[in-house]
Amino acid sequence: MSSSSFSWSSVFSFKSVIFTVLGALCATVAIKGFMIPNHFLDGGITGISILLHEIFHVDVSIPLVLINLPFIYLGYRKIGKGFAVQSLLAVLLLAVFLQFLSLPTVTNDKILIAVFGGFFIGLGIGFIIRAGGVIDGLEVIAEYTTNKTGLSSSEIIMAINTLIFLAAAYSFGLEKALYSILTYFTATQVSGYVVDGFEQYTALTVISGKSEEVKDLIVNEHGKAISVYKGERGYLPESFDVHEDCDILMTIVTRLEIQKIRKSIFETDPAAFVYINSIKDVSGGQVKKIRNH
Repeated sequence: MSSSSFSWSSVFSFKSVIFTVLGALCATVAIKGFMIPNHFLDGGITGISILLHEIFHVDVSIPLVLINLPFIYLGYRKIGKGFAVQSLLAVLLLAVFLQFLSLPTVTNDKILIAVFGGFFIGLGIGFIIRAGGVIDGLEVIAEYTTNKTGLSSSEIIMAINTLIFLAAAYSFGLEKALYSILTYFTATQVSGYVVDGFEQYTALTVISGKSEEVKDLIVNEHGKAISVYKGERGYLPESFDVHEDCDILMTIVTRLEIQKIRKSIFETDPAAFVYINSIKDVSGGQVKKIRNH
């Protein structure tokens, strides 16, 4: 969203407010109920803030806000004013909760800390992304530096987190660092699931000798739009000279629909060739009609 199209009503919409509050509360439970009492870290700025808290005994909310501020500014420059305002509000709300909410230590079991600490911080991150912001500015800096370094965003984040976990190993011991990596992995998986939900989209491609029947199946029985590419099938190692023109069918499905549609395709044509590609994002066309969730 550009600054010229910024709207306060979108920042303070019911959905954004609920997701932001829930996200900050979940992150607070993870940090104060699981991580800090047991000297566990997450990745990213949360991990850096907890590390500074442990080493210098500063309140964890202070580095959390201060370190995020320059990244939020980069987000304003690269993504837009709406993103920056939403992120700033989320970070400030999280800092307030960390400062004033008193939570008991939930458990001292290391596996439970890693799993449920990661679960709650992942919920928090995911909810706030759904609201339109972030509480971890490393995502922004990774996007900002990708073109300059030639590395992908995931490679940049991995490099930074590797340094964080090495520092954790030095400060708390190798075992705590390894458990912290498990916490981070859990948080990453949960936040991705919260953001994408059941509607994580996948491209399903079919090459079939019964393409007309398969077209009818996908469109009329399963209600999915398709794209048709003209291609050739054949060229097998033992019969290279045997080939024929064919239609290559492609449709976009959610993960809940994959197995059902695959089963129907193979019931129609047991010899069909089906392959699936993960896709990061999809918009427009018929897809937009089913994305309102």
